[in-house]
Amino acid sequence: MTWEIITVFLIIGAVIVLFAFDIFPMDKISFFIIGALLLSGLVSPEEAVSGFSNKAVITILCLMILAIGLEENGVISWFAKGLKVLKNWPAVLVMIVIMMLSGGISAFISSTAVVIVFIKIVAELKAKYGLLPGKLLLPISFASILGGSCTLMGTSTNLIVNNIFSRYTDDKLGFFEFSLMGLAFLGTSILIIVLFYSFLPKGKGEQLSEKYNLNKYILTLKVNPDSPLVGIPLEKSFMFKDPEITVLRITHNNLEENILNPKLKIRIGDVILLHCSLENLQKMRAEGYFDLEIDETTTSTFSKGTSVEKVDREEGEDDSKEKVETVLLELLLLPGSRFLGKTLTSLKKMIVPRAIPIAINKRKPLTNLKSRLHLDDKTITKLKVGDRLLIQTSASFIPNFENSNNLAVLNQFDGGMPSTPYKRNLSLIILLVTILLAATGVLEIMPSVVLGTLTMLLFKCIELNNIYEKINWQIIFLLAGMIPLGVAMTNAGADLWLTQELLNLLEGQKPIIIIGVLFLTTMLFSAVVSNNATAIIMAPIAISLANGLALDVKPFILCVMFAANFSFFTPLGYQTNALVYSMGIYKFKHFLILGGVISFVLLILGTLLLSTML
Repeated sequence: MTWEIITVFLIIGAVIVLFAFDIFPMDKISFFIIGALLLSGLVSPEEAVSGFSNKAVITILCLMILAIGLEENGVISWFAKGLKVLKNWPAVLVMIVIMMLSGGISAFISSTAVVIVFIKIVAELKAKYGLLPGKLLLPISFASILGGSCTLMGTSTNLIVNNIFSRYTDDKLGFFEFSLMGLAFLGTSILIIVLFYSFLPKGKGEQLSEKYNLNKYILTLKVNPDSPLVGIPLEKSFMFKDPEITVLRITHNNLEENILNPKLKIRIGDVILLHCSLENLQKMRAEGYFDLEIDETTTSTFSKGTSVEKVDREEGEDDSKEKVETVLLELLLLPGSRFLGKTLTSLKKMIVPRAIPIAINKRKPLTNLKSRLHLDDKTITKLKVGDRLLIQTSASFIPNFENSNNLAVLNQFDGGMPSTPYKRNLSLIILLVTILLAATGVLEIMPSVVLGTLTMLLFKCIELNNIYEKINWQIIFLLAGMIPLGVAMTNAGADLWLTQELLNLLEGQKPIIIIGVLFLTTMLFSAVVSNNATAIIMAPIAISLANGLALDVKPFILCVMFAANFSFFTPLGYQTNALVYSMGIYKFKHFLILGGVISFVLLILGTLLLSTML
């Protein structure tokens, strides 16, 4: 073993540790890889940055843009809203249909985008029809992963593996070449989940937070001079009459009033602490009852014109108030968000004046009322994965709170630019034509998606200035950093050395056993690091292993592709799993047991199917 091979393995080991313990974000790890490879002399400067010009990376970037365009124009929601017809169907049948739908869409659109949309749809189905989210969200995540494994454009992993395959062999995978095998995996997994249906939790319906409405928002509001509430008794106000709104405290001139006195009259400047739903907040916002009480320097006015007024001004500045269209956003904090660990006080300093935090909704129920009065006791609660954050922001700043910050926008209210049926239908047609061009071989997949993106831009289905902040650049930088690592393995001969050691270890074994070992190793590796990183490291080894055994390369490359995607038994290996885990419905055991069973069955099935190709 040469020092170059040792250095490569040391860098790979460091990368695994960084991924496994989430020490740095993915983009920082990417720059660590590039820097380490350059300083060690394992790659040239051109090879170090070759990932940024790689065909697979450009393809993935264009697919992200297409997915954003489809979501912005309502294509995904348009499909998903048809689920309301399932309200009277048996619960198991509803789960099967939703899994098939989410898996089918994920074959052509980012699985993460699909799961985020379905989280919104499931929340609506729960509110209107009582469908239990715990029975749906984990199956949706698993189905989206499996559906993405059915076509070449289904996941970034498929594109990366195909790129490595074509670079090493001058061959390539067809668009639907492995679809039947992917459908077999999807169908088998649906059957397993049906058998384990009773194991899935019902959701939050029986938890303390639901029984006592602790999942509602608590916010502090200030009565403005024009409010219709001024001068009327508390008992005659809508707050008193509406059972969905609870008045927790009224403060006047820094003195608390007796809220048990229904005759208490509401006065200008009263600060009222309310416990209410998002729908009631919208109603108050639309009717201009209150000013939002944030601090002494920034006040957001809830008025019929939905405007935000910045009242702290420099001396001599024009007194005219700048009117800006504003919206309310409900955000879900995902793993890796820069807001994690922040208090609302520090969060306000980070995002004002771009946005104003209104309230947060904790993932886990807080029975201590004081710890839920977030706007009065800002330093008590720190934001964690799965918390929901309600903010008011300018419509132009919406992209700042999308995927680039590892946030999921669950809901957007007022001020958004609604899509028209024309743009929705046009976006869908563009996607179908893009798929058709790639699937029929008229164009390769990269020119197809580039053409699709260009068409959306020309017909103004998307605007690039709104797209930049929504793209998950962490994935792009991760791929750009990992690809040179694969080049370094080849330059140093690490892939050949490791392949030779595996050949010695597996000498005399049947091909089916070798495929099974490769499948298992890749699947376990994917549970620790990202599926893309796993594919980049394992694909060259699989090719060398097949060549060393004088066997067909394609079954080995498909083995890596499927196994790298099939990360089910932990919530950490795939972003969709982390997303549904952060909702607070599932425990680690649900992934370990159900995901473990699915992984084991797919390991056996995948080994048998792939071995028939040898």
